[in-house]
Amino acid sequence: MRVVTDLREWRALRRDIVAPLGLVPTMGALHDGHASLVRRARADNALTAVSVYVNPTQFDQAADLAAYPAPIEKDLALLESLGVDYVLLPTYEQIYADGYRFRVDESELSRELCGAHRPGHFAGVLTVVMKLLNLVRPARAYFGEKDYQQYLLVRDMAAAFFLDTEIVPCPIVREPDGLALSSRNVRLDAAARARAPRFHRALAGARCDADAIAELREAGFDVDYVLTRGRRRFGAIRVATRGGSVRLIDNVEVAS
Repeated sequence: MRVVTDLREWRALRRDIVAPLGLVPTMGALHDGHASLVRRARADNALTAVSVYVNPTQFDQAADLAAYPAPIEKDLALLESLGVDYVLLPTYEQIYADGYRFRVDESELSRELCGAHRPGHFAGVLTVVMKLLNLVRPARAYFGEKDYQQYLLVRDMAAAFFLDTEIVPCPIVREPDGLALSSRNVRLDAAARARAPRFHRALAGARCDADAIAELREAGFDVDYVLTRGRRRFGAIRVATRGGSVRLIDNVEVAS
């Protein structure tokens, strides 16, 4: 596994890569959900690259960025065990040499759901993903369906800008009790972790969005939203912990 911290080095390396390359973009704090993306990328492509970059421009709160876990040595050990060929570890100065003057925005879906509660979030996401796709030039890039809104926006961005990369969705990986795997789960204390599975149960089992919201509030969660779009119900909550709160998102398929 080759770890690349200098994007000039990566661009020189990339010129010599001719085999199909798969990309898994991450912000680190890797878990079995990320591992499933890597396994899919390795199955589909001759070579696999993973980016590990905590992207400041997609955080709407400085405290959330400061609290985001960054166990880089553990992440690298996992990626090596999974057989990853390249790991990109860029810095902010390399990714945003322009100081974030130029950005990718979207005017419809990014204003709904998480976008309605996190101003500027998806502009940060789409901008960094566009940069990574241009840097890596993968045949395919892999995104987990837990962040389904993000997947839809990245897929549509790639189509709108005629990018050659196929955007591949991968199923949500859950704990046995139904909680969707997330890097933020490590910030849940024992009491919050015990309550958190009620989130998925409410989304999957409620008759309607209003019932799900009522059930979640009764369980003590702050609810950002529960909304059904088409055949998918989306939700975001905040779970109280000893250190403040942790924001969790999830989505489930529902009968039309």
